[in-house]
Amino acid sequence: MRADALRRVVIVGGGTAGWMAAAAIARVLGEIPGLTIELVESEAIGTVGVGEATIPQIVLFNKMLGIDEAEFMRETRATYKLGIEFVDWLHPGHRYVHPFGSYGLDMKGIEFHHFWLKGRALGDATPLDAYSLAIVAGVQGRFAHPRPDQPGSPLSKLGYAFQFDAGLYARFLRRLAEANGVRRTEGRIVTAERDAENGHVAAVVLDSGTRIAGDLFIDCSGFRALLIEGEMQAGFEDWSDWLPCDRAVAVPCANGGDRQPLTRSTARAAGWQWRIPLQHRIGNGYVYASAHLSDDEAAATLLANLDGTPLGNPRFLRFVAGHRRRAWVGNVVALGLAGGFLEPLESTSIHLVQTAIARLLTYWPTRRFDQREIDRFNAAHVADYLDIRDFLVLHYKATQRRDTAFWDYCRTLAPPPGLADKLAIFAANGRVFRDGEELFTETSWLSVMVGQGAVASGYHPAADLLSDADTLARLAHIRHVVAETAALLPAQDDVLRRIGCHLQDAAA
Repeated sequence: MRADALRRVVIVGGGTAGWMAAAAIARVLGEIPGLTIELVESEAIGTVGVGEATIPQIVLFNKMLGIDEAEFMRETRATYKLGIEFVDWLHPGHRYVHPFGSYGLDMKGIEFHHFWLKGRALGDATPLDAYSLAIVAGVQGRFAHPRPDQPGSPLSKLGYAFQFDAGLYARFLRRLAEANGVRRTEGRIVTAERDAENGHVAAVVLDSGTRIAGDLFIDCSGFRALLIEGEMQAGFEDWSDWLPCDRAVAVPCANGGDRQPLTRSTARAAGWQWRIPLQHRIGNGYVYASAHLSDDEAAATLLANLDGTPLGNPRFLRFVAGHRRRAWVGNVVALGLAGGFLEPLESTSIHLVQTAIARLLTYWPTRRFDQREIDRFNAAHVADYLDIRDFLVLHYKATQRRDTAFWDYCRTLAPPPGLADKLAIFAANGRVFRDGEELFTETSWLSVMVGQGAVASGYHPAADLLSDADTLARLAHIRHVVAETAALLPAQDDVLRRIGCHLQDAAA
């Protein structure tokens, strides 16, 4: 074992971020001789608990931890997720779905949507949603796992994620982590001790007087950012000009309506409302801009638009959209809300934790803490937030809504340069591109641009390799195959019951 290897890792804060980090580090590095992992949290400090919806990368994270999916579904009261439905975003009465998976199938060496655009020019007004199995099945409440062994089927490119109780997920991960040697310490941190020579955090001190020393400190203390900001003064990049929502109010309710494998986002007067159906309840919240709506008005709107009886009092959350300028300073690394916040419009909060954990494992330091590696970590951290920011701004910028001052502000704001380029290139020739390793695929960008009303004035010339008649015939055939495949899939509730989940419906 090298002499400068880390020996003591201290995770500050529990919740989803803290226990994701603990479980992953213990799973991957837990057998390193002499390495101890300790998580410090206080039951007296609540967690935000709104990160209930995820994107497909969570499937890989769970597999990395060796989690049995059926057990995970039962323990976290999870449902499956095939995409996000957006209601009233383009204008009241309009809806579309951002799917996990692909549209149609590529032909003649170019993306399918160019043939769809050509079909539109020929008078075929079929919505893009009709060519996605994830959308058609999701709206019908159906679900099946992907079948990569059937390359000719729409099931081969289907993606999926989960909707779960974040508190139960943290508890589930805690059991895994502790089984792999992670030690949990109860207590509230009141101060930190710094090394006089290098400025690193040497220890944290609890309200009980207990001193916990460490070599590496992982700050999962949420918006408080106890170490990364309170001690290391990492700085914060404020993006509220582009993302003006700065409040959220959340409340769960009893199950009612449907239990589709879709997260729903409904545009409201000064923001949007989320709806996340679980096995035992529905998670709800209203993300809004305080400059345009009072807390009381937001709570009243949320409570008036629930599918079932509220299961508690509304809880309020204040935030600023943006990120730490440096997520890693010295021997402190920030994860989750301590590292930044972007509203959960595209369910990216848990993914950002997952990505940062994977990057930390890649750059796992020694006690020398190589600054070049830290700089690369921080540059990638900022890039992650930038990519997601531009995608979120797209939802607000590309809209036809003119009914409130909030939507007037969003529609007329100057977009970030990267987003402006994407919109201009799509408008010119229907082209969609992905920069480097950015999170959202061409399918995702296409879905939201089309769904939000962006219009392409042309399509790829290769689409004309098919005659007009052949183009329309192939489009009709693809729609038929998608609809036929979706009709053969089981209802999500039947899938959940088969793996032992106990569903609680409105009548229960």
